Amino acid sequence: MAKKKIKRIAVLTSGGDCSGMNATLRSVVRSAIYNGLCVFGVMRGYAGLMNGEIVELDRRFVSNIINRGGTILKTARSEEFKTKKGQRKAAGHLKKLKIDGLIIIGGDGSFKGACDLYRNWGIKCVGVPATIDNDVGGTEFSIGS
Repeated sequence: MAKKKIKRIAVLTSGGDCSGMNATLRSVVRSAIYNGLCVFGVMRGYAGLMNGEIVELDRRFVSNIINRGGTILKTARSEEFKTKKGQRKAAGHLKKLKIDGLIIIGGDGSFKGACDLYRNWGIKCVGVPATIDNDVGGTEFSIGS
């Protein structure tokens, strides 16, 4: 059986913000566009994902952000996302937009959320370690440390 080609991705920043998140976001968006993908940004992390705060991104959206600290997508922590109901809402918004994969820029808590999305709802996720705590297992360094 042929694997489904990824055509549409979303990116979010989650947890505490740190330097380098905007540069990472810029790289994700520009690489996706270069490779012919449609790329979306999720505002305010998992909280925004549950509320459907998803916008299509282009090169202009990420121009002149490489030297800015924090994240232009904004970030938030969400207790509701830790519940099955919250995850169902988040997965529903991704499926409604036919998004094939999610890139999470964040720390260990953000990656736990990504694991839950994959395990419970089949959402393909890629994590980019970004934390001032440098506490993501399996990595020696992270963006922001």
